[in-house]
Amino acid sequence: MTARVVRDDPAGRAEAVDVLQRGGLVGLPTDTVYGIAVALAASNGLERLFAAKGRPPDKAIVLLVSDIGQAERTGQFGPASRALAAAAWPGALTLVVGRRPEVILPESLTAGGPTIGLRLPGHATPRALARALGPLPVTSGNRSGEPDATTAGNLLESLGGELDLILDGGPSAGGSPSTVVRCDGWEAEILRQGALSAARIEEIVAAARAGRADPDEPMQAPVNEWDGG
Repeated sequence: MTARVVRDDPAGRAEAVDVLQRGGLVGLPTDTVYGIAVALAASNGLERLFAAKGRPPDKAIVLLVSDIGQAERTGQFGPASRALAAAAWPGALTLVVGRRPEVILPESLTAGGPTIGLRLPGHATPRALARALGPLPVTSGNRSGEPDATTAGNLLESLGGELDLILDGGPSAGGSPSTVVRCDGWEAEILRQGALSAARIEEIVAAARAGRADPDEPMQAPVNEWDGG
């Protein structure tokens, strides 16, 4: 069965929420490339996602969140991660932080590790789906080792037989993937260089540590960025 392709608009997102709630796989645009998502609560959903991509089960999956509050309820934020989230979210930054002991996450999501990767994307669609369903496991919309999908057509050609629905939001921005940073206290270690430079990360953390920003203050998301793509 080939995935159904619908416009990325309110009606399409409502259909995507329904498909995800029923355990389906959905292709969607993000602020970098197209991705594929599954609901965290879906029975065997992560296993189906791994199988669709041909992805090794020892690789963790990032959770996309609707806002900073949802991220803080999922992972343990310290001073470095708070400063980076406040300065660089929404955007192409994935923060790897400690798992909250009271939050039960599938072992396959974290590859059995004590940390979880979280990102607040600069695209309205994954934020809207995460707002409706909770933190959303999303990975790039391509088979492992193949080029990224930058259009709904690319995704349909590559994984259409594995997906239930694709939201067509036009060509993605493409470019560099998110920078992945593991945070522990004031330490910020770059695990993968991406769109956010190492110099900028160092600058943000140094400024917070010097007292020019207070990472213990509640973080506020920029309101004017929530409705943009």
